[in-house]
Amino acid sequence: MSPKRVPSRRLTDRIPFLGDHVDALSALWDLPAEGAESDRAVLLAHGAGAPMDTPLLEWAAQSLAEAGVPVLRFLYPYTERARREERRLPPDRAPVLLASHRAAAQVLRGRFPDARWIFGGKSMGGRMSSMLAAEGDALHALFFLGYPLHPAGKPERERSEHFGAIELPALFLQGDRDALCELPLLESALQRFSGDAHLHVVRGADHGFDVRKRDGRTPDDVRQELRTELLAWLDRALPPG
Repeated sequence: MSPKRVPSRRLTDRIPFLGDHVDALSALWDLPAEGAESDRAVLLAHGAGAPMDTPLLEWAAQSLAEAGVPVLRFLYPYTERARREERRLPPDRAPVLLASHRAAAQVLRGRFPDARWIFGGKSMGGRMSSMLAAEGDALHALFFLGYPLHPAGKPERERSEHFGAIELPALFLQGDRDALCELPLLESALQRFSGDAHLHVVRGADHGFDVRKRDGRTPDDVRQELRTELLAWLDRALPPG
């Protein structure tokens, strides 16, 4: 049975963050209907090549909010600057990404101090979430919309050295055509993951969860599968209070 959907609302916000070229980060809240209560809240981070308002993240945030779980999205500093200057920029170095991620997490915790906090992310945003978890940041679970285990075509450059330090439940949603994640390598890496890690493979999907017509699946099919898996896992890992 699909989780009950409730009305949701979207609000804009600004997260104070003093960087080389920015003093605040644009943010979006996707919230359950006024008066709805939740003891879970999600911080959702974007990937390296796309901002917080891509169709995939828009859909993910709305799906969670409709399930009664508030979501905060934010722009990393380089994306904030790129949007202001109307040009593409490479991602910030990891220390800056992590610092801005922590600033966003502080805002989430400030608004929902009694909630259980879940960090989720697309690609790079998921990797940053996992690095914060490995460093001991206060959170309760993780989910990944395409974990970037290695650069495309370079499986020897694996990004899982910190998995052993993560002692949280985690969901890995991965396409079986993801050029940034060879599934046998991920399955091996998850043997070192200290928390309860669950891998769900989406048939025919690439790193962005796009599918080919010849696979006989539509984007809506994929999103429904992702929604079902994400919400079911969340209720298992952190049952609603």
